[in-house]
Amino acid sequence: MTVEPLPLTGERTVPGIAAENYWFRRHEAAYLDLVRHCAGVVVLEAGCGEGYGAALIAEHAARVVALDYDEITAAHVGRAYPELAVLRGNLASLPLRDASVDVVANLQVIEHLWDQEGFLAECARVLRPGGRLLVTTPNRITFSPGRDTPLNPFHTRELAPAELAELLVGAGLRVEVLAGLRHGPGLRRLDERFGGSIIDAQVAVVVEGGEWPADLLGAVASVRSEDFEITTDDLDASLDLVAVAVRP
Repeated sequence: MTVEPLPLTGERTVPGIAAENYWFRRHEAAYLDLVRHCAGVVVLEAGCGEGYGAALIAEHAARVVALDYDEITAAHVGRAYPELAVLRGNLASLPLRDASVDVVANLQVIEHLWDQEGFLAECARVLRPGGRLLVTTPNRITFSPGRDTPLNPFHTRELAPAELAELLVGAGLRVEVLAGLRHGPGLRRLDERFGGSIIDAQVAVVVEGGEWPADLLGAVASVRSEDFEITTDDLDASLDLVAVAVRP
C-alpha cells in the first residue's frame, strides 16, 4: 500500500525530500545514538511526528507506542508504520498509566510545548523506576542567538544546556547524560564551501522563496547521519542538546 507523505509545514521533518535531507539526517543521527537505550523494552515516543523515528526505535524495542496530538499526523503514522501502536493525545496529559513504560523518547518536541514542566512531570509519572527519558532539542544559544523569542515560529521556548538540565532535575529525574550534537568533518567542509554555514545557506533560500541552487541542493541531499557528532565537549557551542535522564 502506498501512503501519501505528510505535507511540509515547517513544524516537522519529513523523510524522502531532498531539500529536507539535512534536517532529517540531523534528527536521525540522534535517534541512532539513543536507540541503544530502547533495546528490548517498552517505549513511548511522545510527539512522534511523521513516525520515522518511532519506526527506527521499533527495530530494537519490544513495543513502541507512538503518540501525537495532531489527528492527521497520528492517522498517517498508523497507515505508514503498522508495526507501531499509535495513540492521539495531549503531551500535557499522557494517556498512559503510571509506571507503564521503560523509556520515553521526546526528540525535537519539547521546544514546541507551552507547559514544558508539566510535560516532564508526566514523563516521570509514566516511567517505571529506573526508566529513561530521552530528549533532544535545539540549543537556544546557537539556534536563536541573542534573542528572547525563538526564530522558528513553531517553537514556544528554546533551551540552553543548563536550562534543560534544570527542567529535568525539577521533574524529579536524574540527568545521566547531557551532550551536544554538532557538525562532523564533512559538514564542516560544507560550511566552509557555502560561506561559513550550510544552515544559513538553506535558510536564505527558504526565506527568499527562490529556486534551490543546484550545488546547494546536491550538497544538502548528500548529508548522512554519520556526518554529525554527539559529544559532551563544549555544550554551549552545540547545535542540538541530547539528554538522557533517569527516573529514580
